[in-house]
Formats: sequence, structure tokens, C-alpha cells
Amino acid sequence: MAFDFATPIERRHPDPRGADWPSQKWHRYGEEVLPLWVADMDFASPPAVIEALQARVAHGVYGYGLVPASLRRALCDWSARHYDWTILPDWQHWLPGVVPALQVAALALTEPGEGILTLTPIYPPFLKVAERSGRLAQQARLAEPTAPGEPWRLDLAALEAAITPQTRLLLWCHPHNPTGRVWCDEELEGLAALVARHDLLVASDELHCDLLLEEGARHRPLAAAYPELAARTVTLWAPSKTFNLAGLTTACAVIPDAELRRRFVARCRGLQPDMNVLGMVAAEAAYTRGEPWRQALLAVLRDNRRRLVAAVAGWPGVSMAFPESTYLAWLDMREAGLGDSPQRALLERAGVALSDGADFGWPGFVRLNFGTTPTQLVQAIERLDTVLK
Repeated sequence: MAFDFATPIERRHPDPRGADWPSQKWHRYGEEVLPLWVADMDFASPPAVIEALQARVAHGVYGYGLVPASLRRALCDWSARHYDWTILPDWQHWLPGVVPALQVAALALTEPGEGILTLTPIYPPFLKVAERSGRLAQQARLAEPTAPGEPWRLDLAALEAAITPQTRLLLWCHPHNPTGRVWCDEELEGLAALVARHDLLVASDELHCDLLLEEGARHRPLAAAYPELAARTVTLWAPSKTFNLAGLTTACAVIPDAELRRRFVARCRGLQPDMNVLGMVAAEAAYTRGEPWRQALLAVLRDNRRRLVAAVAGWPGVSMAFPESTYLAWLDMREAGLGDSPQRALLERAGVALSDGADFGWPGFVRLNFGTTPTQLVQAIERLDTVLK
């Protein structure tokens, strides 16, 4: 089946009747700006999802819903088929988003004053979890690439040095946002040993795990790859990034350990609304009928990555670690002569909005979202060329 990833979709003025449907991505900046910042693709969701939503909308009643058994089975089937991990329906707790789930994990699994550890660069919500929950913020740094095009790496020595007697929870991102890194077995084995040695709990954000860009690559959830970690890990999944459903606020915490799950679920009560009935419909349709669309999307993202890699090669003073997953590229602009805020310089001089690396804990970098039509990506590259080439 052919899917249209080439035709730009009007997102600033989507309703010809003039209704106001503001988009965070497209309305944050003026109409002269091309936005390639927030992790929100410019593609229509899979036709199967749209059809399922249309059928549910036609019912006309959108009251409080329950998570259907069919959705739980769909995620079990997806996990077994794509990750070779057999999960049970009872392990699932559906909730409105991965970012809220990080906050719940902090409140449910740690006490005030205990440490929450993460590694930078990391997407900004990670860096707010400890502050918002009254916990101790702890950070370690990933190892920078040793040469242009080389990957970022997990620095286990730096991570272990950041652990103190107060450290209780590790926030892990797998695959990694913003670098696009897919962690290798050696890194994950070292991480698993470190977690067990220091008796840590883990919230593993695996939001981009269905967007591995290398042909034949398969995601292995942390809790599946290392069963000894299953009793101490909350795995966070969602169809939001893969199928462009973020506005339907639907995610799932997969928690094999009964006591850990009880604590997590109890902390959700009163803090989060009931599930979005349309989001659940969309999630089930995506997991049961969205695979052909996902495969077509991956081909488009690989082509877009190729265009971006070629462009970066012509920008003196700019380097990029090759993104192995996601539709996000992490660009080092520290030698590009753009001053202390490359993001602001490129916004003002090129009219392209990127994410500021300072928000990820690394000033001098920018994150670029290449999950857009080839036409829009080429337009953005041409604008960036006028400043960087």
C-alpha cells in the first residue's frame, strides 16, 4: 500500500473555515519560520488510525472509558512480535503520556530527598523530574564522540561516580533522545550490572523504540534483555512518536513486578485523568494495523537522514553524530561561529527553528527534527546553507 509522506500538510491554518487549531510546533514562531524543533512529525497518522477514530467519533458519546482488553492484547502481541518479549496484560498500566509517567515514577518509587539520576544530554523533561517532585537532582555526562560522525557513548565510570548513597532512581532513555543512539550490548550489560550493584530502580523511557533506522534492527527492552532488572524496572512505551499521535495523550507503563506496579498505580490516583477514549482507539489501531505505514515511514526517515548528513558535511564547524534511531539529529555547533546561542542565531538569520541544546544540558548544540516532508526539509537546509555553508 502506498502512503503519502511527500505532500506538505497545512498546519498553521488547517481549517478552511478559519477555526483556531493551534499547533505547538507551527504556532510558536512567526509564519516566516520553518519549525524543525519539537518531536512532532509533519505526516498524517496511518489511514487505519484515522479510520478507527472516525468510526469512534461517529458514535457521538465520549464519556469516561476503560482500557479495553483488546488494547492490552494488541500491546502484548506487538511486544512479542517486535521485541521478542512476552508481557502479560496485567503488567500494563495505561496513562496519559510518558512525561507524566516519569513524574509518577519519581513520586511512587522514591522519597523526598532521595536522588534521581540521569545522563546528559537528555530531552528536557528528564531534567525537571527531581525538581518538580522534591527530590535530589543528580546528573552524569555521556561521553562525546571522539571524531565527527562517531557516536555518543555511555560513560559507565562517570555514571557510577555520580551515584551517592541517596541515589534511588535512574531515568534511562533507550534509544536515546536527542543523540539518536541505540545502545550496544556492552553498554547495556555494564548498565545492568551497575543498577544491580547499587540497588537502583529504573524508569526506562523507550518512546522511540519503534523508530530504529538501520535495516533489520530490533529493539530489546532493558527489562527483557536483562531479566534480573525486570523486578526493578518501569518500561514506558507509547505509540505517540512512531505513529504521530502525541496529541492523543496515550502511553503505557509495563511493570512486571507486582509490588512495584502497585506503588506506581497507587500514585497515579488523583494525579492523572482517566484515559483518553480516542487515544486508546488510536493506539489499538496503530498496534494492530499500523505496521505497513511504519515500514514506509522508516524508509522516508532514512532518506531524510541521508539528505541531512550530506548537508552537515558542507557546514564548516558543524558535526553530527549519525542518528541510529528517531527522527531527531543532534548537531554540535560550538565551532560554527554563531555565538553563545546557535539556536537563536539560526532562528534570526535563517528563519529555521531548532531546539536549543542548553535545554538538554549541553549549550552550543541544537536538535533538528527531520520528521517532515522532503520538500520542507530541503527548504530548511537551503535556509541553513545561507548561514552555515
